[in-house]
Amino acid sequence: MNIIYVVGLVIFVVTSNCCSASELSEKLRREKDQKAKLPPCRACKIFVDSFKKGLDRTSKFKFEGGDAAWEEEKLGSYATSEVRFVEIHENLCTEVLEGKDQCYSLLDEYDEHLETWWFKKQKEEPDLMKYLCIDTYEVCCPENHFGAGTRKGNGKCHCDRGYAGELCNSCSRGFYESYKDDKKVLCSSCHPSCDGACSKAGSVGCEKCRIGWMEHKEKGCMDINECFSEKSPCKQSEFCVNTEGSFKCLDCHRSCLNCAGDGPDECIECAEGYKKKDNMCVSASEEDRKNYISLSRYITYFGLCACTCIVSQKNIYLAAIVGLFVGIYITLSEYILSTTDGNKNDLGEQLANKLKSAFGPN
Repeated sequence: MNIIYVVGLVIFVVTSNCCSASELSEKLRREKDQKAKLPPCRACKIFVDSFKKGLDRTSKFKFEGGDAAWEEEKLGSYATSEVRFVEIHENLCTEVLEGKDQCYSLLDEYDEHLETWWFKKQKEEPDLMKYLCIDTYEVCCPENHFGAGTRKGNGKCHCDRGYAGELCNSCSRGFYESYKDDKKVLCSSCHPSCDGACSKAGSVGCEKCRIGWMEHKEKGCMDINECFSEKSPCKQSEFCVNTEGSFKCLDCHRSCLNCAGDGPDECIECAEGYKKKDNMCVSASEEDRKNYISLSRYITYFGLCACTCIVSQKNIYLAAIVGLFVGIYITLSEYILSTTDGNKNDLGEQLANKLKSAFGPN
């Protein structure tokens, strides 16, 4: 019983500590979010959202926001009354989590203009966000401006990439209007072959072609293949690879003096110490060594066969046994040479490696 009591106590203590640590972590996170300093536009939007939630709370009926005439009809004089404003004002920022302290600071700063909007400007401008954040304090940009949502220090809006103008409602250089209506404009990037402005998608929309492209009446800007020129743009020991609007120079294989591509089989001329064999540049010394080994091997085979013939003159049975071993030796040697890496051409080395793999290093 004592053991069970101790185990239970330990589990309780560990669980309590875990819960306490988790609660502490959550509390610290909430405090950090509450003290967070947000960008001016975002902070203003959070403040306005808090006010709108107050409008929802004080409504006597469920309705979709934005229809001021409907709200006034259903709520009567209460809709824009001082009583309702006070009820909303008392609970402003209470439900805000991120930037709560900043929201309370804005309440003091915006209070006068907030009252002005509620009592005098609400019918004229029903959108509080536009009245407060865009027109009055100028911390946000118009909703249809295609900007980053905030203003610079001089009051001008930041534009997204590809947009320009006071309201960011036109396309900047290197972009074209791919869509436009009364409310918005969509700017898309010009083709990579365009040097600056363009009128539509693709290389046919370019007003001028970039360096590395040539103009075609029907197809627009076409890539120039620099690698097809009479004189290669690369060094003698490099080969040319065409890319869109440009080219790359890559090193030839070490066996090539000059080449048309990668690998020893793409050599036009062989480098010093290499020679052509089967349309490929190979090491001259290695090839001579191979030829020497092959010649030595065939001479050895001939000598063994000659010895077998001499023995057969004395003892036919002994010659048969010797001939059998010679045949096995020649067959085994040729098999090893045909199945071993071509870089290891020494017969003795190959036989030694085969014996090591079969019987171990010792």
